[in-house]
Amino acid sequence: QLLPTMLVPLFTVLGLCLALCQTAHSAGHYSSGSPVPIYVNKVGPYYNPHETYHYYELPVCRPDTIVHKSMSLGELLDGDRMAVSMFNVKFSLPATNTLLCSKTLTESDLARLRSAVEDLYYFEFVVDDIPVRGFLGHLEEAGLVPHTHRVYLWTHLDFKFYYKNDRIVYASVATSGKVDLDEITPASPALRFTYSVSWVPSAVSFEDRAQLIRDTSFFPKSLEIHWLSVINSLVLVALLIAFVSVILCRILRRDFARYNLDDEGPVGSTAAEAASLDEDNLGWKSVHADVFRPPGHKCFYSAVVGVGAQFLSIVTGLLGMALLGLFNVHNHGSMNSACVLLYALTSGVAGFVSCRLFRQLGGERWVRNVLITSALFAVPLFLVWAVVNSVVWAYGTTQALPWSTVLLLLSLWLLVGFPLTIVGGSFGKRVPAGLDAPCRTRNIAREIPPLPCYKSWPVHCLISGFLSFSAVSVELYYVYATVWGRQHYSLYGILTLVYVILLFVTACVSVTTTYFQLSAEDYRWWWRSLFSGGSASLFVLAYSVYYYFWRASMSGAVQAVQFFGYSLLLCYVFFLSLGAVSFAASFRFVRYIYANIKMD
Repeated sequence: QLLPTMLVPLFTVLGLCLALCQTAHSAGHYSSGSPVPIYVNKVGPYYNPHETYHYYELPVCRPDTIVHKSMSLGELLDGDRMAVSMFNVKFSLPATNTLLCSKTLTESDLARLRSAVEDLYYFEFVVDDIPVRGFLGHLEEAGLVPHTHRVYLWTHLDFKFYYKNDRIVYASVATSGKVDLDEITPASPALRFTYSVSWVPSAVSFEDRAQLIRDTSFFPKSLEIHWLSVINSLVLVALLIAFVSVILCRILRRDFARYNLDDEGPVGSTAAEAASLDEDNLGWKSVHADVFRPPGHKCFYSAVVGVGAQFLSIVTGLLGMALLGLFNVHNHGSMNSACVLLYALTSGVAGFVSCRLFRQLGGERWVRNVLITSALFAVPLFLVWAVVNSVVWAYGTTQALPWSTVLLLLSLWLLVGFPLTIVGGSFGKRVPAGLDAPCRTRNIAREIPPLPCYKSWPVHCLISGFLSFSAVSVELYYVYATVWGRQHYSLYGILTLVYVILLFVTACVSVTTTYFQLSAEDYRWWWRSLFSGGSASLFVLAYSVYYYFWRASMSGAVQAVQFFGYSLLLCYVFFLSLGAVSFAASFRFVRYIYANIKMD
């Protein structure tokens, strides 16, 4: 009953998000000679994707008064800080060697530019919602003895615009005008920064320009359809489902036939056969009077399941929106906006599932349960964000959120997320108390026999976590290469397939480990089922460490703090989501097997 409940509000929430997350495009129609605004955005090291600074923080050509462009919530969360540039571009009118500005560089300006070029800084402009990128300069190193180290700055930008009719379909920039910074001194003549503009007719329609932008990206494109990993995951899930549906079902059929015999045994059986049958009954049937005993800390347990159900709704909603094509290169930060809105709007899912389960477990203080549910993810998120934001603010990067954005996010949670959690909880608490279990629970708990180490909960959790992680390990690399690299992910169909595979694998493994645990006469399956699915987060954390040190080229305190801070949050989301799936599968399984045997 819990799994359908988790996704009841999903379609309503998804429809609302489809309307709210559509960002307004500034892409428009132009007439000959009309101005085409170019916005400067950010600069940063090529190998540190999330260490970005405002373009005007460098000693470059800038207007006397900097005018910032109004941006969406998603753009701000993505570190965008667009401002009006000094480029004077007219639609369909070419320009050659137009002077942008003449600038005399001080010693500190030269030092900053040298450091930026040595760190492989790139710049990003935005034209008609199209990102235009290029390197700030060029670094040349050659020979060991003697070693040469030359730092060059590009002083000329060559813009090329592709258009069809009255709309821009693509834009690019090429750099030239190499100037050796080692030969420049404050006494040198002012540097001349120039630009050129050319216009090229294109056969690509405006509606198809997203594919053109992806195919001609400044960053390398290496994410392709990886059928081998998908086939590997499909084989894994097929084997697991076969194991559960064939082997385990045959065992259960034998158990049902054995446990449903009369206490005297089959008609005509001898006393020795009856005694042997009694010994066989020392399996999962023997704990029928304890298996539905509520777990300890049931308020916290219910909150974990409720928040896990909320994140399942969020991920499902995001994948649905991605499959509908709402996340593309035009919608800057649209996925960030969708995540924030979905988190707020699905808070009612967490409140409903948590309070409903809490009431079924016999809980009475539903207000306390709602408060714990609201804080279970919000508090860790705030703590991690506070540390990360403090570090990036100290370094002056654009990843530090403005206070206006912080207040907006806080207001969204206080005025939308938290009230919806209360509303969901008020509906969830209306269910009758009790689990309506097929077995009565004893007042005194049964003694649990000692278990061998290979049947202990750490071993079960490690095995379960490894199997769940193996279903997504290959796809996880592509996700990390997108979030923490320079890739643009567009294989949402494959990601959805892997997501479904992950849910199936987690549910199958959870059912299997729960059966083995009950067969060993250990009825404490509640928390163990939760950790059985959630233990995959440990392997995700280990993979994050491996990716940072051996697969990525990131470096520096800013990037490290962001990577490990948000990786911890990702692992926490894995734990909550897969823990909820694991619990739901085990709960349905336990109810099924005990409803199909005779009780004394």
